[in-house]
Amino acid sequence: MMPGHRQIVSALASGLLLALSGCSSNAPSAAPGTVIDLLQEDWRHTPGVTVDDDGLQVSATARAIVEQTGTGGQPNPPVNLAGTHLVITGGFSLSAVFTDVSADAAWTVYDSPPVIADEFRIEPQSLRLTLRGDDLEIAVFDGSPQQDVTDPRPAHDEHVTLADPEAELSVHRSGDILKIASGGETVSSLPLAGVFESGRLWLGLSSDDGSFRVSSLTATAPKGASLTTASPAVARAEKSADGLQALAARTRPDFTIGAAVALGPLAADPDYARELVGNFGAVTPENAMKPQFLSPQQAVYTFEEADAILAIAESKDLAAHGHAIAFTEAMPRWMQELPTGSELERRASAEALLDYVTTVVTHFKGRLDSLDVINEPFDVDQGTSFQQNIWYRVFGPGYPAVVSQAVYDADPDVRQYINENGADVPGYRQDALLKLALDTNASGGHIYGVGLQAHVYDLETDAISADDLSRALTRFGKAGMHVRISENDVTDDQGTTAQAKQYAAVLATCLRSPACISYTTWGVDDRYNWWIHDDGTLQQGHDFLFNEGTPTPAYEAMRRALG
Repeated sequence: MMPGHRQIVSALASGLLLALSGCSSNAPSAAPGTVIDLLQEDWRHTPGVTVDDDGLQVSATARAIVEQTGTGGQPNPPVNLAGTHLVITGGFSLSAVFTDVSADAAWTVYDSPPVIADEFRIEPQSLRLTLRGDDLEIAVFDGSPQQDVTDPRPAHDEHVTLADPEAELSVHRSGDILKIASGGETVSSLPLAGVFESGRLWLGLSSDDGSFRVSSLTATAPKGASLTTASPAVARAEKSADGLQALAARTRPDFTIGAAVALGPLAADPDYARELVGNFGAVTPENAMKPQFLSPQQAVYTFEEADAILAIAESKDLAAHGHAIAFTEAMPRWMQELPTGSELERRASAEALLDYVTTVVTHFKGRLDSLDVINEPFDVDQGTSFQQNIWYRVFGPGYPAVVSQAVYDADPDVRQYINENGADVPGYRQDALLKLALDTNASGGHIYGVGLQAHVYDLETDAISADDLSRALTRFGKAGMHVRISENDVTDDQGTTAQAKQYAAVLATCLRSPACISYTTWGVDDRYNWWIHDDGTLQQGHDFLFNEGTPTPAYEAMRRALG
């Protein structure tokens, strides 16, 4: 965190710290029949939810995950991750009253948070109740593999007609039976073997097309059960005196080791939280700061989850790197579809894009050490031509300088980077990245350095030698550019020994170079490392330093590389 900015973030961080410290999974269980008023819990970091004296106001966010091709748009309804969740033994009862429903009202109870990947969301076990007029849709997801993960289908889906749509809705779980009631009358009874067995419940509120009010939301422990609230898992995670960051600091006190992170596992997974806080000194929000997550609709912003990650970083004394402003593959539909056919249209679209930059950078001002202002500008086939994205179509090939100047105007202190893949080894791609950084500054930009992603998807073709990387670091350094190893991950396709050797070579080379000021790996634990195969099946990757809560050989190799 840059000097002078601590006070700016203190108010934001203190709010989350209250949530982190004010409740605990070790708190006494509520006695049977005790009612927990969930409206009094922390909802401030839930997109689309506003807290007032009369309850919760829920508005549509239109959050969706667009594929890298710009197609698709899998719905990504909000979940209360940074607030409290419920810990249960035995059955449970949840009740809610929805009023002023303008179009639809959805209430989802999750067994665990959804896993958010770059291009899709994995739907966990959950119950979703969606009210439209007097129609109540009851959808159950049982966690079984989906034929198409981007279009998840419920294991059970039914519609019932309610006598009074504003009557209390309730969910009662007893044994393997789940009963849905309206106004005290059961409207559906479902067998639920294998669902809601984690002992934890996470709540989501959302609307597709309108808004609604939640005037009552309660949880009750029936006879023979227990119920309490719990803080996010990261609240209990502590720094380790012999973690990766601590080891690096003994050699280079100014050097940071970071990881890309997601809010879901920080909130729900004690292993992930322990691994992150214990070993790393910096975080990069993996998805939460990408344009499609920050602004799903034009002039509408959902900063809540990114704010929560930055507040966690502040509470754990971690530096924060923002990712990313201009990025072809992570734009919401409204941004992709801005008109560029005429000069008048281009001027209007330029105003919309620069308003986005100013709004985002101003919102995060003082809370980011550094920021990817331009991410992956070159074509995806490892060439050196610009991607013909909306920034290029509006501003032309000089768009990086325009974006850089707009970022500087909003926050002159944040360190700006151009982040690219395939430039960590000699070749045209590296030449083009260096030229782009220098040309951008010559045109009035404020680029501090470059991010070399160092993705190794195939050890046969993508391996990065220490010599090649060392030459690259020296070259960028001599040109006045600082370097981040920004997204390093390594496949285990040649075995974990080869994987460990590659990881250690990249870190050790970066650590030896004065031009290389930080190292970040693109993930923490393989538990959350998923991708879609060409045949459409969901596959788990094994590219990170931890696997299912256990250090991998690559982690141990990293420790040895740090001395």
